[in-house]
Amino acid sequence: MPLAVLVPDSAVARAARAVTAAFSSPALLAHCDRSYLWAAEYGRARGIGFDAELLYVAAMLHDLGLVPVFDSVTEPFEEAGGAVAWAFAAGAGWDPDRRRRVAEVIVRHMWPEVDVDADPEGHLLELATGLDVSGRRPEDWPADVRTEVLARHPRLGLAEEFVGCFTAQARRKPDSLAGRFVAGGFAERVRANPLDR
Repeated sequence: MPLAVLVPDSAVARAARAVTAAFSSPALLAHCDRSYLWAAEYGRARGIGFDAELLYVAAMLHDLGLVPVFDSVTEPFEEAGGAVAWAFAAGAGWDPDRRRRVAEVIVRHMWPEVDVDADPEGHLLELATGLDVSGRRPEDWPADVRTEVLARHPRLGLAEEFVGCFTAQARRKPDSLAGRFVAGGFAERVRANPLDR
């Protein structure tokens, strides 16, 4: 199946990508594109039922809390990003449950593990971002899929940008998950990501 077929064609999906493109660096936008494709392909290949539009919007907006204009002084970046996504979803006319879900998926993408039965979209986004940021479990995606995704959406120096973002989060919010990641050797894992080889 061509990867482009996995991308939902809806006004809300297009608007979510437009928001990310307007406020993010090219490297961060490409990360969001890859994160969705990794997540959707992993779910498709394993027969995991998921809401493609919900997953796409969450993937597009999941790192907006790292962007200076949306970065919170006090809240972890995933909580800030979840709040931005909730507001976006309200503006898009999503009902309260769907707004809550998109925020939940974004918050949970930073968890060490998300139960696929309880939250398939959160599970998929957590796995996908783990691959894209720190190169976790690349063998779970076939080599031809990895090649195609990286050709469509090059990495553009994402590793150093992410190390910088997380280091800034850790400095200001040391008790956040980003702070704990940095204290646990995040920079070394990111710089060793096999997707950058």
